[in-house]
Amino acid sequence: MPVLFTVLLLLLAVVLIIAVLNIRIVPQAYVFVVERLGRYSDTWTAGIHVKVPFIDRIVKKVSLKEQVVDFKPQPVITRDNVTMQIDTVVFFQITDAKLFTYGIERPLSAIENLSATTLRNIIGEMELDHTLTSRDIINTKITSILDEATDKWGIKVNRVEVKNIIPPAEIQDAMEKQMKAERQRRESILRAEGEKRSAILVAEGEKESAILRADAVREQRIREAQGEAQAILEVQKALADSIKMLNEAAPNDKVLALKSLEALQKVADGKATKLIIPSEIQNITGLLAAAKEVVADGK
Repeated sequence: MPVLFTVLLLLLAVVLIIAVLNIRIVPQAYVFVVERLGRYSDTWTAGIHVKVPFIDRIVKKVSLKEQVVDFKPQPVITRDNVTMQIDTVVFFQITDAKLFTYGIERPLSAIENLSATTLRNIIGEMELDHTLTSRDIINTKITSILDEATDKWGIKVNRVEVKNIIPPAEIQDAMEKQMKAERQRRESILRAEGEKRSAILVAEGEKESAILRADAVREQRIREAQGEAQAILEVQKALADSIKMLNEAAPNDKVLALKSLEALQKVADGKATKLIIPSEIQNITGLLAAAKEVVADGK
């Protein structure tokens, strides 16, 4: 009896171990391809699954995430017989795990070879200059061709990017020389524009300075003229006031004769070489006598 009980315990333990070992948990973004007795049975999605012992077998664990493959540079020849190296990056995603498992042997190698062949066909129809400036066109064409070809393998090619285009050494040297010449030309243009701008600024500064100097001279002359006009106005005003006062004083003939003598003195002090004496004051003797009387009256 104890021996039979022990055997039963051992059998139960073996069954439990086998059951536990055949419980599978599929993580998110993965699927498991299962065969039963050597034939495709099912595709397990994310979650818990139980495998029939010794009958079911997981043949492939497939990731449904988008994957990136960087292929090594491929030699290609352009239509104008220029050999260059082009390397590409392929972004793809597995959409059907069954087709991916049974559709083709070594699918990544197949994608690489198909990508190289497609790239050679596309570049072979283009010239060198067009190739160097048409990456978007190349990417679009190769993506469309690869996506269509890999659809039967359960693979979706999302996009293909031309990572680098390496022309021959002599063409690289020519391109570098051309780029250097272009940089020098741009530097010369920038330097010439800078000098032109500097000359314009200097000329504008000199122009503004000359305008300011002319304005200062004009302002000075205006002020001098205004000062002279004001002085003349003051003199005329003083003379008018003196005449007014003289008229209000009702001067007699003797006072007028004295004023005439003073005016004659001022005229004689000038630079004129000729003097015209009015007939009224030609009698100098009478004029002097009148002046003497005026002085006497004033005292």
